[in-house]
Amino acid sequence: MRTLSLLTAGLLLASGAAHAVDEAAAIELAKNNGCLSCHSAKEKIVGPAYSAVHEKYKDDKDAVASLVQSIQYGSKGKWGRIPMPPHPGMSPADIKTLAEWVMTIKP
Repeated sequence: MRTLSLLTAGLLLASGAAHAVDEAAAIELAKNNGCLSCHSAKEKIVGPAYSAVHEKYKDDKDAVASLVQSIQYGSKGKWGRIPMPPHPGMSPADIKTLAEWVMTIKP
């Protein structure tokens, strides 16, 4: 059974299905939740560019979990003196979608 699970996981990874992010849905979430007021893909606005976030966390195996925490609870001091506000009203699934999407935006 474990061999079958590993084989299935390997096939999903090879096909890209395990890490597929619906970019259009993520962009819509970012628009609807005010993310794009402070962030953009390639340029710093108030907060860092998403590509800079990707660069900072690209070697961190827990990057998505770290970003989920920052989105949900806010953060301060990671990118300067301006804090990121929390987003407690967003669903865990939407927050995870945004975090995974941010990690796809390369410099």
